[in-house]
Amino acid sequence: MKFEQHLALITIPSWSKYYLNYKHLKQVLYANASVSGEEFQVQFEREITKVNQHYCEQEESAQAQLDSLQAQWHADMEAGDKEVWKAKFTQLLQQLEHLADYTQACVTGCRKILKKADKVSGQTVSRTLGPMVASLRFAKPEANEELLREARAEWRKCIAVPALTAPTGPTVQQIVPEIATVTELDLAGFPAGQVSRVWVALAEDALGLPIRVPVIVARGATAGPVVGITAALHGEELNGIPVIHQLIGDVDLSTLHGTLVAVPVVNVPGFHLSQRGYADGADLNRVMPGKADGSSPEVYAYNLIHRITRHFEYHLDLHTASRGRVNSLYVRADLTDPRTARMARLQNPQIIVHNAGPGGSLRGASMQRGIAAICVEIGDPSRFQKYYSKNALLGITNILSQLRMVPDEQCVSKFTPVICSHSFWIYTRSGGILTVHPELATWVRAGEVIASVHSVFGDLVEEYFAPQDGVIVGKNIDPVCRSGNRILHLGIVGDSLPGVLNNGHL
Repeated sequence: MKFEQHLALITIPSWSKYYLNYKHLKQVLYANASVSGEEFQVQFEREITKVNQHYCEQEESAQAQLDSLQAQWHADMEAGDKEVWKAKFTQLLQQLEHLADYTQACVTGCRKILKKADKVSGQTVSRTLGPMVASLRFAKPEANEELLREARAEWRKCIAVPALTAPTGPTVQQIVPEIATVTELDLAGFPAGQVSRVWVALAEDALGLPIRVPVIVARGATAGPVVGITAALHGEELNGIPVIHQLIGDVDLSTLHGTLVAVPVVNVPGFHLSQRGYADGADLNRVMPGKADGSSPEVYAYNLIHRITRHFEYHLDLHTASRGRVNSLYVRADLTDPRTARMARLQNPQIIVHNAGPGGSLRGASMQRGIAAICVEIGDPSRFQKYYSKNALLGITNILSQLRMVPDEQCVSKFTPVICSHSFWIYTRSGGILTVHPELATWVRAGEVIASVHSVFGDLVEEYFAPQDGVIVGKNIDPVCRSGNRILHLGIVGDSLPGVLNNGHL
């Protein structure tokens, strides 16, 4: 489906004139392809100004409405007044949901038309206009997400769930059916046409109790490939969890050919502690495939592979940035392998980074077993981001469609993402207060200032420059900086794909 058609399907009718006019910008672009492109820039700036103005007006209106509804509420309201209040608040929540979808559509439209402009003009138009978009409020979805969270919290506070009538029988009610614990995943033992849930024990804690991971198995009505999806291998990287929940909730088992095996939380001890590493701090993505008689994290890793992931034929490992950093929506994959190269492109990320899947990683362990595996980086840690999750889910559905597991039509971008032959992190030499200047998924030129470090007294200590042309894959947002801290992750577009990369990315 072309983006123009996709945009037409998701447009909110009452806001249609405020969306980025992608079709008009494309016409202007082709009409001015042989000249300097000044007319395109003028029209583009006019469009993003229109989008931003509408966004700001809607955000201001929603904030005022929320303040007003908060002031109106009191516990002793008449029943009729309460119903009116609830109706108005429901409209407010819908407005904020619409605003989130609107900004996502317009930001995507900007990214796509700027890529087209680069291709048509033969110039790097996006390097000039991309930062202009990034500076506008509508391109920063965090503000809208925060307002939506505040509104939902207010709704939960005011519209409390009525207390349950005291039971006459036992005081403990079983809300969720008991889920069995197993030590081996037997896919053939799960019923076809159903979603099954089990706990798989991978190790024991200090009380001798099993450390279990949750596994969801969706077996289709007919046989087909086995696709595994893992999330939260690092305990603070959470965006993959709602992606799995939504995927399992949406799948039609009557038309599913094959089996989906999803592990919403791989690193259960790290998840409990809200930390990246295992219980002892070890990085599970550095000890794969583990050892049966090794350290605690090595035993956990070994059993993960031998009890769960060895059953996969295709594997998507969902990650986010680590604490203190942010990521674009990007994929790491071995682009010399036709299977994983195709999976990476179908995922529709902003950026694809070639990486052969080195030893120590879960992806690398799957590849060594002949399982086609990619790593999908979905935004930022310790939070759920609807914008990134929706796009990641769309990409997973594309892969399932290409494997003929689901009948859905693939929604593939007309323009491919930025494909990097390799990437690397740039590190600080000095300590102090760090400021990283470029925005995610934007381009920098060799010699461009990318970061600065100031002393605690406010004096400039050092500036850092891009060593070569590249695209910003991820960056540090923690201003507290020591010597050797990461600055940004720079993706390089090269002419060849190296077979082995030792760049720290797994």
